[in-house]
Amino acid sequence: MSASQIPPATAVPGDDVPTLLVKIFGKDRPGITAGLFDTLAAYSVDVVDIEQVVTRGRITLCALVTSPSPSPAQGTTGSSEGDLRATVHSWAESLNLQAEIISGRGDNRPRGTGRSHVTVLGHPLTAETAAAIAAAITASGGNIDRIFRLAKYPVTAVEFAVSGAATEALRTVLAPEAAQLGVDIAVVAAGLQRRAQRLVVMDVDSTLIQDEVIELFAAHAGCEAEVAEVTAAAMRGELDFEQSLHARVELLGGLDASVVEAVRKEVRLTPGARTLVRTLKRLGYQVGVVSGGFTQVTDALKEELGLDFASANTLEIVDGRLTGRVTGDIVDRAGKARLLREFAQQAGVPLAQTVAIGDGANDLDMLNTAGLGVAFNAKPVVREAAHTAVNVPFLDTVLYLLGITREEVEAAETHVG
Repeated sequence: MSASQIPPATAVPGDDVPTLLVKIFGKDRPGITAGLFDTLAAYSVDVVDIEQVVTRGRITLCALVTSPSPSPAQGTTGSSEGDLRATVHSWAESLNLQAEIISGRGDNRPRGTGRSHVTVLGHPLTAETAAAIAAAITASGGNIDRIFRLAKYPVTAVEFAVSGAATEALRTVLAPEAAQLGVDIAVVAAGLQRRAQRLVVMDVDSTLIQDEVIELFAAHAGCEAEVAEVTAAAMRGELDFEQSLHARVELLGGLDASVVEAVRKEVRLTPGARTLVRTLKRLGYQVGVVSGGFTQVTDALKEELGLDFASANTLEIVDGRLTGRVTGDIVDRAGKARLLREFAQQAGVPLAQTVAIGDGANDLDMLNTAGLGVAFNAKPVVREAAHTAVNVPFLDTVLYLLGITREEVEAAETHVG
């Protein structure tokens, strides 16, 4: 078809144009959607909007169409709308479906400015929780345009499409609700960037993996208690991260380098970690890790999981033994944020499209630098500062915060094999 043969687009109905909302309910089966539009086609109506959802085998199909014009035989006072109504009801009854047809004018009312995706993770998700969240959205001036389920396992994840309220205002209102209700809620701005290529950067210890790597090394050196005491001093603010790192690594001096391989074998991935990375990679995302731990472990994780980026501190090894020192620049709180920026630049991804995941105070700069910062089973101070939090022990639930459904996850897993 040449450009001159392409028909002009039909104008969007104005407020004065008569329209019909045709709603079909009943047991789902193949062919219902095609059958409805075959029935409507006899009246030469234009389709303005369509919405369909299937829940537990029951279909709700809505079609907003222009009202049919009177046929010449009916004259100016006749109307084929009555015929359309009768025909649709007859077709529905033949399939044991229910039909409702509502007259009106124009298209759907315009949605308010300010659009957001509100993702809720519940384990379980109760009716009381859903009611409280919906009420909070309404109180903030928002309107819920659509709700759909992203996943039912390992958590129930649902997403609210909300208009009429600013994203930051919604986040402010819903954060305390999440804490009170014991669910996780993420609020992100709607837009094309949500499905654009992204960069996801994670902390390692107690995030990508279940362990604290320096504690694994300390167990081999027989100095677990001393390392734990230095860690506690750092948490009390008596030492900064760099001081505490040097103090703890010094305790490892003299260990045979073979301990590195032993520690690698002891590392346990967090449940859902492999699924998270596989799915992101299959969908075209880039994935990296930054760690206050050691390259001797993160390099192995990079190779095992097929990560795009990895950076950590490096244990110095001389003559086959750990010296008790680290080499190179220290990856601390500020360093993690700096590395996120560097990875984003290398990946060609704007910071607004980056996602950072971490659990500790030394992750805070990184979480706040990213377009979306996710506190994963984190301390209260980290949860409060991050954009959103996940408090279930499954790392792949972060996928739902990105709008990725369980079906997409399973498809990615099947593809990988």
